[in-house]
Amino acid sequence: MPSADRRLSILGAVWGIGLVSSGWAPFDRATWWMEIAPVLIAFPMLVSLRRRFVFTDLALLLITVHGLVLMLGGTYTYARVPIGFAVQDWLHLARNPYDRFGHLMQGFVPAIVLREVLVLTGVIAAGRVLAITVLAYCLSVSALYELIEFGAAVALGQGADAFLGTQGDPWDTQWDMLMCLFGAALALILLSRSHDGQIARLRSSCPAAAWAGRRFRPAPRP
Repeated sequence: MPSADRRLSILGAVWGIGLVSSGWAPFDRATWWMEIAPVLIAFPMLVSLRRRFVFTDLALLLITVHGLVLMLGGTYTYARVPIGFAVQDWLHLARNPYDRFGHLMQGFVPAIVLREVLVLTGVIAAGRVLAITVLAYCLSVSALYELIEFGAAVALGQGADAFLGTQGDPWDTQWDMLMCLFGAALALILLSRSHDGQIARLRSSCPAAAWAGRRFRPAPRP
């Protein structure tokens, strides 16, 4: 497995290119900042934690992809992403579905990341309790994000329309949370087995690490 520094360098390079491309001429600069804010928060956190917690390749790959999804949505706003219009025409939908896809990813990626943290730190072993905890967490994060959107709408008024991306749907908030929950469940169903394999390989590659307990500390470098 490549070192944490090397993998984070790759992630940083991909995100750096994505941010430059996304932010070159976005549809709305204020909306762009709000949409890519999670990327600007996540990368410093990953760098600061790299000595204390080693993520699997699967988790880092999903984090990387999720960042790019956010950047694309920030460039056009979620209601105007071109690939969403293509899917809308193909499936004869009433609205651009990229916003729905973004909220599905909001559950899909954090589900694997949280599952990994809980298992590796020994907080919860794999099983039904782990799955229920992950689903509850993802749904709570989605609800928190909807409250943030509500706050933006109150503070900015019509200036937050592009950020909200409701496209005239009065049930947009409920659909967003449902898609997040669906994404989390889909990730657990499709990826749990392969994720367990990567976690096992990660443990075997760090035999001196203190995996048990609430905090993972990798073996000190020679």
